[in-house]
Amino acid sequence: MTSPATDHFVADQRSARREQRGWYFYDWASSAFSTTVITVFLGPYLTSVAQAAADAGEQVTLLGIIPVAPESYFPFMVSISVALQVILLPLVGGLADVSSKKKYVMAGGAYVGALAVMAMFFLDGTRYQLGGVLFLLANVAFGASLVVYNSFLPDIAKPDERDGVSSRAWAMGYVGGIILLVANLVLFLGHDSFGVSESAAVRISLFSAGAWWAIFTLIPLARLVNRPAKHARAGSALTGGFKQLGGTLRELPRYPQALLFLAAFFFFNDGIMTVIGLSATYADIELGLSTTLVIAAVIIVQIVGIAGALILGRLARSFGAKRVVLGSLVMWSGTLVIAFLIPAGAGTLFLVLAALIGFVLGGSQALSRSLFAQLVPRDREAEYFSLYEVSNGASSILGPLVFGLSLQMLGSYRIAILALVVFFIIGGILLARVNMRAGVEQANQGVLA
Repeated sequence: MTSPATDHFVADQRSARREQRGWYFYDWASSAFSTTVITVFLGPYLTSVAQAAADAGEQVTLLGIIPVAPESYFPFMVSISVALQVILLPLVGGLADVSSKKKYVMAGGAYVGALAVMAMFFLDGTRYQLGGVLFLLANVAFGASLVVYNSFLPDIAKPDERDGVSSRAWAMGYVGGIILLVANLVLFLGHDSFGVSESAAVRISLFSAGAWWAIFTLIPLARLVNRPAKHARAGSALTGGFKQLGGTLRELPRYPQALLFLAAFFFFNDGIMTVIGLSATYADIELGLSTTLVIAAVIIVQIVGIAGALILGRLARSFGAKRVVLGSLVMWSGTLVIAFLIPAGAGTLFLVLAALIGFVLGGSQALSRSLFAQLVPRDREAEYFSLYEVSNGASSILGPLVFGLSLQMLGSYRIAILALVVFFIIGGILLARVNMRAGVEQANQGVLA
């Protein structure tokens, strides 16, 4: 016969597990945007729509103001979306931290993003400006929802659980992303047999990603629990968000280990995102590989990423998350050396490289999230995770710039891809200097270091 105290503890454990399982499903839901929209379909399709506008005699411009080449339109829109995230995400974090209904702030970002993606179904003909605006809405909303989503991690998991919880959620994201992506690739590659045009197949795929995102977001919304805002400020929620942001910026010097981690994350994540973003171009232009093989590589990254996130999460229990992330950065550097050495036309080796990338990708990013969760001050989680997402977004700028300059000056894709090793070296050196014990003490006590 159990005591009332034991029964209460078991009930609390069950409630925590239920909330954690619900939290996992936002990775599952939002991964559709990352994989189907960003990784595979939107960039090439929006570029083709911009080219159609140019062929029809229309001047291609950014937001109707700055003339650009059609092939540059999507990359420039990515840069604009990152700039907007830098401005808006800290405000979203501040708003979430002063709100007692944090999960509804997350829902706002999720459904603005999902509806914008679903509206991409109407992106046909020469409507490239519509595509650009919808992408801006979707990408900024995506980042905003992740700020609030990530900030739930310290609420739903104890410190010794966070590595595992974050890794399982990341693995769930890979599973959800690959299921929808494979279905959409079947439609795209076999569009004739389904009786639809290639353009229609892409637009249906984009719509399905928004619908997937919207439907499965209902699960975390049903299971996550709103908690009282312990630092609510007087005035409107938006005014409170601005005040919270100002307070956080003033307090940043009090958490040097969190700042050092953000600097490390900026560099090594810049390397990660640049490798992911440019690998298809490298495979096409430098290695001369087919589109079908590149698509196969994307699928391999997703599938192996499931195992990688779970395995690295388990290794973190034995060796510590920081050491595992440092080891993953060594592996990332090794993949770049392999990419440098792969001979042209070596499709099998490229697939092996994709498997290596998939293995380290999910684990390194999932454990980075849980590491940062240890370093943020209590009841300021959303705003500090907004800085994390800003660092994540801003890191999409420097890596491509270094790659482009290396290519411009040296005329070699191979040397340009190898030059990205410097981001993993700098990030690893900075991460090695992060004192996790001191950082956790600073976060828990808020003492001036």
